[in-house]
Amino acid sequence: MAEPKLIYRCQQCGHTSPKWVGKCPECQVWDSFCEELCAPGAGKRALRHATVESARPLSLDEIDSDGDVRFHTGIGEWDRVLGGGLTKGSLVLLAGDPGIGKSTLLLQALSGMTEEGAVLYVSAEESAQQLKSRAQRLGISSKSLFIFSETSLEAVLEEMQKKPPLVVAIDSIQTMYTRLLDVAPGSISQVRECAQKLMRAGKEAGIGIFIVGHVTKEGAIAGPRTLEHLVDTVLYLEGDRTHTFRLLRAVKNRYGSTNEVGVFEMKESGLEEVPNPSGVLLAERPRGVSGSVVACSVEGTRPLLVELQALVSATGWMQPRRTSMGVDTNRLSLLLAVLEKKLGFNFAQQDVFVNVAGGVRLVEPATDLALTVALISSYLDKPLPQDLVVWGEVGLAGEVRGVGHSALRVAEASKLGFTACLMPASNSERLSQEPGGGCIGVRSLDEVLRTVFEYTADGRR
Repeated sequence: MAEPKLIYRCQQCGHTSPKWVGKCPECQVWDSFCEELCAPGAGKRALRHATVESARPLSLDEIDSDGDVRFHTGIGEWDRVLGGGLTKGSLVLLAGDPGIGKSTLLLQALSGMTEEGAVLYVSAEESAQQLKSRAQRLGISSKSLFIFSETSLEAVLEEMQKKPPLVVAIDSIQTMYTRLLDVAPGSISQVRECAQKLMRAGKEAGIGIFIVGHVTKEGAIAGPRTLEHLVDTVLYLEGDRTHTFRLLRAVKNRYGSTNEVGVFEMKESGLEEVPNPSGVLLAERPRGVSGSVVACSVEGTRPLLVELQALVSATGWMQPRRTSMGVDTNRLSLLLAVLEKKLGFNFAQQDVFVNVAGGVRLVEPATDLALTVALISSYLDKPLPQDLVVWGEVGLAGEVRGVGHSALRVAEASKLGFTACLMPASNSERLSQEPGGGCIGVRSLDEVLRTVFEYTADGRR
């Protein structure tokens, strides 16, 4: 039998090299190569074995369908993000920053699933006593929720075969290992091999599987990017640990809508769902202050009203500061350049700070107009009307482009008592204009300046 050979593999993209290199030639990441043992010819033997035992192709009519079988957790926000519940035999990846509440939310969701069958929680990071203490704090007690403190994948698969549960949770995938690979847990080979074996076991037995993944400083899931391609659903638990709100965002979902968002609030008793997040996020909004605007962003199928704040202040430094929290910094720089070019504003000697209240992160281009209006309001030191909601996309030529779901945005604004909606003219023309509806359509930033601030482009009233 041939001796295993030593190779080096990038922990970010999986690129292999016969010797160690400082910078990966594929993903350009420094110091990402780790040594691994590889048995020669193993890939070829596995390929021949898979070719002999491959199944025959089936026509679409020959395939039996068991329907859309889903397991419900009892947490409305969690089930809605998953598309109505956990699909039978699916593999779901839950990722987030350390300490954001992944294990707490997962334990609460598993507790709700015990009403439909047995649930296995595999804890590779915490002991059974630690999980018991957390369950007592959350008020969770169930004879159908089994705790298994184990890091060996073979032991977990053997337990799944002996007593097939309804759902299995792996916390976390970076601490699991398989004895087939002589490499450290958390390496790209271990993470990929463990995820593939779990996926095959779940698909064959019809077991829903949750795996928890850590997030790096850059905001990416630790381990190979192929992990996102293996799973059926990718969920991100987002939020600032200094705030109480947490957003559960679906960025990939084979069984439901993508970019769906669930809102939770962190309390002593765990994470509680927020059925009306817009009202909670706007509860402490200041009145009569420049730079504050209410933006409407649609996350999946839900319109969300949030307060977007901007502060433009003169600076004595040669290089003005550009700081944004909850908004993409590149998008902020783009909009500042459009305001300087098209409206003649001078931000060269101005510090610009942007914040989304509540720790929410806005990724939709429809929030461009709200951010632009907030910047103009702070620059001119002129407050906006309290009953105004703003949405729309801003182009490089200063035009305001139409966005989708305008009817949903208007309905959400009206439900919370807002009477005026600043939106693209193409959207306002499609909506049925009722008396007193308050739909204000604009086509360019110059028109926004005249309509909202009663200014012309050259700064005259």
